[in-house]
Amino acid sequence: MSVPPESVVPPAPPVAPPPPTDGPSAEEKQWAMFAHLSALCGFVIPLGSIIGPLVIWLIKKDTMPFVNDQGKEALNFNITVLIAAIVSWILIFVLIGVLLLIAVGIFWLVFVIIASIQASNGTAYRYPFALRLVK
Repeated sequence: MSVPPESVVPPAPPVAPPPPTDGPSAEEKQWAMFAHLSALCGFVIPLGSIIGPLVIWLIKKDTMPFVNDQGKEALNFNITVLIAAIVSWILIFVLIGVLLLIAVGIFWLVFVIIASIQASNGTAYRYPFALRLVK
């Protein structure tokens, strides 16, 4: 007995595998953004601009590679800004320190916001001026 060609059901097309995720996951992007934004704790807590990124980096560095990279970057930048602020504070006695301290503060705030936005988009951000102390 032969089966008429109309009743033959073609095989289902193969299911395509999910697209590869080359970039960081949404959770990694969020934690990386928090690593940068946690520097704003410095407005409330003394040395909070270093403690915030340090805590996030230490908690997430082993499980999330993107957060490991961005946490180190945020930590290095905030250490660099702290050094610049200390130097500016010392130079207050020479009267140029006040202007430098204001400039460092504005520079810090602007670049923390830029880095946070870039990290939330999944882009590994590099601050233009940062000592690479934590590797």
